[in-house]
Amino acid sequence: MKFVLIFGPQAVGKMTVGHELEKITGLKLFHNHMTIELAAPFFDYGTSEGRQLVTVLREAIFKAVSKSDLTGLIFTYLWDFDSQEEWDYINHICDIFEQEGAEIYFVELEADFEERLKRNKTSHRLKHKPTKRDVEKSEAYLRNGMKNYRTNSNLGEIKRKNYMRIDNAKLNPLKVAQMIVKKFKI
Repeated sequence: MKFVLIFGPQAVGKMTVGHELEKITGLKLFHNHMTIELAAPFFDYGTSEGRQLVTVLREAIFKAVSKSDLTGLIFTYLWDFDSQEEWDYINHICDIFEQEGAEIYFVELEADFEERLKRNKTSHRLKHKPTKRDVEKSEAYLRNGMKNYRTNSNLGEIKRKNYMRIDNAKLNPLKVAQMIVKKFKI
């Protein structure tokens, strides 16, 4: 079992790279918006009820997959590095998989803000993330996130053995997925 965590700021391309990685590895993609979109008709993700529902759904999926005969899972996540709660959550997710003998891989994506503003409006993103279809609201969230959260790590902050950081601003998603496969021999 392999667990690949792809993280980085909003609209950096986590899901899109995940789709390409899924195609070439056979690992299943579980992008973070799958649970957000499931909960959205009932509760906004910004509410305590929305966050709790998303957390419960993700936890159930992680536990089921970690005990399954699947070859692995790709999960995408927006990680606020200044929040200890976020660090604890990432460690908890990894523990679920490590307890079942999974290999853990961390892939951090980064791209400049202007590129992410463009990506925020792509048809691929809007197709898979209905809550992002109000582009004006989504762009405001992007700008707010840029001001209030640190969504890329500092140099040397990630201590995991299987870790790579990719500036994917000028790379197509397939190339990024191929880089991941090559580096980790997935």
